[in-house]
Amino acid sequence: MTAFTIRPATRADVPAITSIYEHAVLHGTATYELTPPDEAEMANRFEATIGQGYPYIVAEGSDGTVVGYAYANAFRTRPAYRWSVEDSIYLAPEAKGQGIGRALLTRLVEVATESGFRQMVAVIGGSDHAPSIKLHERAGFRMIGIFEKSGFKFGRWIDTVLMQLPLGEGGDSLPDEAAYPGTLYRR
Repeated sequence: MTAFTIRPATRADVPAITSIYEHAVLHGTATYELTPPDEAEMANRFEATIGQGYPYIVAEGSDGTVVGYAYANAFRTRPAYRWSVEDSIYLAPEAKGQGIGRALLTRLVEVATESGFRQMVAVIGGSDHAPSIKLHERAGFRMIGIFEKSGFKFGRWIDTVLMQLPLGEGGDSLPDEAAYPGTLYRR
């Protein structure tokens, strides 16, 4: 697969998103969930994310199949963090290594910046997760820390890698609260 399109996610994409995430939960350390959530739970999470004004996008193959998705969500729920988001990117196994993750992250950064967010944080499961770390480095993220042995999955301890990317003016100016009042979370 080489041809794909990045577009906003819709409720109709939730079954494919659920399937992609299930594989990530069962076979990877990108998430520290141990049991894959069902489609109803994924639909609730999707609605909560977009309902609060956070970007949620998918990569769609030329045949119309969703092969990856990405979204930004609250980095932390305290109001002082309202200008910072955490990114999440998941790909179907067959979509890896084709530039889809890079395209999703690039577009996610653009949409989050357009939405007025000022910082994006990547929380990566595993200091040995080289593809995700390289993906974020190539997008301009810088390493800000490692929580050593902070997760336990697949019978082993896993580090949590933190990376950060300023969006727009980042912390060089004050945010315009009036320009981006948009969501319940951000008010």
